[in-house]
Amino acid sequence: MSGVEQLPPGRFSAGLWESTRELRGEIDRLPFLTALEDGTLAPEVFRHYLAQDAHYLASYSGVLAVASTLADREDEAQFWAASAASALAELELHAVHVRDFAAVPPSPACIAYTSYLESLAVAGYPELVAAVLPCFWIYEDVGRRLLERVGDLTGHRYSDWISTYGDETFAAATERARSVLDRVGADASVAVRERMLQAFTTASRHEWSFWDAAWSGAALP
Repeated sequence: MSGVEQLPPGRFSAGLWESTRELRGEIDRLPFLTALEDGTLAPEVFRHYLAQDAHYLASYSGVLAVASTLADREDEAQFWAASAASALAELELHAVHVRDFAAVPPSPACIAYTSYLESLAVAGYPELVAAVLPCFWIYEDVGRRLLERVGDLTGHRYSDWISTYGDETFAAATERARSVLDRVGADASVAVRERMLQAFTTASRHEWSFWDAAWSGAALP
């Protein structure tokens, strides 16, 4: 039985999400996120993370723009184009904390993630859609639950970050990205759906690596 055939019935995206349950649990336990939640995350570690994320977003925006050109439906092309612009707009949040992104070179984890996404830009629309979804969904999931647990963000050191990814607008964009994946997956062959599963899983692992490196890599020279 293939990996796709072992997924639970229902929405394809929900099956992919369930397949990464253990990995997402590991993400929740990362020291970076637990310290960000309680406000004890050192500012220099947060700045290091934002500098890396700035490098990532510049590449991610380009990948989303490619998805827009590959889309076979106009509404999806418009969504990916708008998402590419939104990814660049996120840099405004980063600029509040980091003055010179270029002063911090991209980390190996950042390069590995962006290189992987860029490699799928030539693999085809279904795989690319699956690969870009974890960045939407994992951030939305983490941000929403952080906001629920923290509650009142008044005085919280990282209130701007939590409120950005716990926002309803970001949740709506995530749901739209899910619906695109579900639509594409429904029309795909089993072989293509297998590749979509692999792309989603690999990108989710890169999400873990990115946050893990943000914690450990900040101490490197």
